[in-house]
Amino acid sequence: MKSKIIQISSVLLATSCAIATAETTQSLDDDSDYDAGSLVIWGEGGEAKDTNYVSPSSKLVPEDMRSINATTTEDLVKYEPSLVIRKRFIGDSNGTMGVRGSNMFQTTRSMVYADGVPLHYFLQTRWSGSPRWTLVSASEIAQVEVLYGPFSAEYSGNSMGGVVNIETAIPTERKFHVEGTFFSHDYSDQGFDGTLTGQKGFFSYSDKIGNFSIYTSFNHLENDGHPQTFRFGKTSAASGDETSVQGGLEGVEEHNIPSVFYGDTGITDVTTDNYKIKLGYEFDNWFALLNIAYEDRKHESKQANNYLTAADGTTVWSGSVVQDGLAFNVRESDFAESELDRRSLLLGLRIQGELSNNWLLEGDFSSFSVLEDESRESLTSSLSPAFTPAGEITDFDDTGWSTAEIKFQNDQFLSNDNLSLVTGIRYENYELTINNYDSDNYAAGIKTALTGSSGGETSMTAVYAQLGWQINQSWDAAFGGRYEDWSSKNGFFNDQQHIDRDESRFSPKFSIGYKTEKLWELRYSVAQAYRFPIVEELFQNERRTQGTALANANLEPEDGLHHNFMIQRNIEGGYFRINYFFEEIDDAIFAQTTIVENRGINTFIPIDTVETEGVEFIYNKIGAFKDKLDVRFNLTFTDSVIEKNSANTSLEGKTFPRVPEWRANLLGTYHVTQSWDVGGGIRFASNSFGDLNNSDKANNVFGAHDNYLFVNLKTNYQVNENTTLSLGIDNVTDEKVFVHHPWPQRTIYLQAAFDF
Repeated sequence: MKSKIIQISSVLLATSCAIATAETTQSLDDDSDYDAGSLVIWGEGGEAKDTNYVSPSSKLVPEDMRSINATTTEDLVKYEPSLVIRKRFIGDSNGTMGVRGSNMFQTTRSMVYADGVPLHYFLQTRWSGSPRWTLVSASEIAQVEVLYGPFSAEYSGNSMGGVVNIETAIPTERKFHVEGTFFSHDYSDQGFDGTLTGQKGFFSYSDKIGNFSIYTSFNHLENDGHPQTFRFGKTSAASGDETSVQGGLEGVEEHNIPSVFYGDTGITDVTTDNYKIKLGYEFDNWFALLNIAYEDRKHESKQANNYLTAADGTTVWSGSVVQDGLAFNVRESDFAESELDRRSLLLGLRIQGELSNNWLLEGDFSSFSVLEDESRESLTSSLSPAFTPAGEITDFDDTGWSTAEIKFQNDQFLSNDNLSLVTGIRYENYELTINNYDSDNYAAGIKTALTGSSGGETSMTAVYAQLGWQINQSWDAAFGGRYEDWSSKNGFFNDQQHIDRDESRFSPKFSIGYKTEKLWELRYSVAQAYRFPIVEELFQNERRTQGTALANANLEPEDGLHHNFMIQRNIEGGYFRINYFFEEIDDAIFAQTTIVENRGINTFIPIDTVETEGVEFIYNKIGAFKDKLDVRFNLTFTDSVIEKNSANTSLEGKTFPRVPEWRANLLGTYHVTQSWDVGGGIRFASNSFGDLNNSDKANNVFGAHDNYLFVNLKTNYQVNENTTLSLGIDNVTDEKVFVHHPWPQRTIYLQAAFDF
């Protein structure tokens, strides 16, 4: 593995040097590569140097985002190096993110902040643990910075993959912004063929009155998503007792086992309303921002499709059936209807200011509350003769989190211009309660009997410090550490109480860097990090129509040792960069699903050691081809392997799931005139595995993890000072791709935006 990585690194380094020599040698500092122009971010004034420089990073400003067809915020980062966003359709509430060796279902290994307020969702993981992206709008963003790895002491072990820091713009004048987007998506596969449409409306008002700033917005999105699950039965020899059917589609499932696909979950109707208000106030050398965001979301899947009919033309909903001599079983519950209602409230407060000439203070406080989160599911389709109003209901009670952090910064520590210090204390508390009910009338939300309840709390208090030392003009070093005291309490499953736990860990950090006056930069960073288990992993137990979840209250924290070596060549308007990274994580917590008697059982099993080694090549440049073209390109090779697993040694040497070997992204904008630009992007990933044993090797079938190559286009035309029109196409070549679930086919976007 290492020899392959070294070979790739050598080739990329040689390529970088060769191309760089053809570039002009005027360089730009990292902080000035991408100028946000007249945009000013909240709390930008009086901010000391943070510790992010010890981490590989990538920064985006609105100019970089012009050629992205963005309907929600997660679209803006999907072209960034070594990063994947699992967005199955527009309006998907499960937009999970994976970074480097942390896959898209290890959602507790990545963090997302907006103006210092956490959007990451550390109550649950896997598909349920995606960040609450829609609580910040893409239209209000002034800057996005992606940090890779846990090299800064400011962040917990949840940064093992990375951190996305979003900063929004301060209003500088009165402004109304209105935006309307229409999108259309054709999807055809298995037994489904249809055109699906949606729209998004956005309105914002901002103003600056003396020292007072106000920003308010409303975002409404509705869309029809294509079927996400295809139902199938594995085939066997017929016994003669089965019902004869037709209409099933013969094929294989992801493990290459012959199967017949007999239905799908149908269209998902999604409606999301988001309300936002931000109030800012400046006084002397202090700044305060109050952030309030409210989300109202609804999902409905009420038209599951059944492909099977008997000889007399009637639909077959369940039982043992045979088609063309192939016998398989059909489950009534596969055609169930479902609904989701979710309402959430996020509050955030940031305070920044000068304590003295050298000391700065920043305080960040947040509270997230699940006001309602109720999912309702029938036992079968309403079209089935066996249908009754009975079903199952799952809802959340006493669920949410609160955080508080006080941070002190000094760029002349001990009155020494060459020393800087960041130190602080942070507290987090997470609480989750899930109730499961039988229902005589699920559609009306009538809860008949409580069938199960589980939940609990986790909390953490952390203190950290990081000292930066500018040794001389060329060399610098950073020394950091983070001490965390973690506890779990009040864990329960029905009447069973779990033992409270209290554990602590210390994570050291170190980084050393070298740079020439203009052209070259080198940096080596190493860090230890501990990722403590969350409430779902410890306490969530439930039994539902489609599966069972089993938690593990005895999980130990993940223990990671992370290295990164960066070589960067600065060029006019940008840079070439190579990162070599290596991660060794012990007691890696992984969510596994197994099928027992046609039911999925999800549980969390620690893996002794997972090693990930990789190399990134990055080329970013503004103003290529006579200042007309802005381009961002990155290529990543990753090798992630299960090195040790004493519970099942047969898994040793297997590739870790959902981590493609190759990833590449290209994003470019060509400025035809001052008013018109054209651009787009290309996203590529090689195939991967979904199972620890790597047995899911089939391609282009439901459940597979296919390679993909998406070509996307967009053009923007500024009609006048106040009006901009945009046209875009995603997946131009209409690729059919499964990353377990089917991803969108060709999608067309029309957008108009007005400022006044």
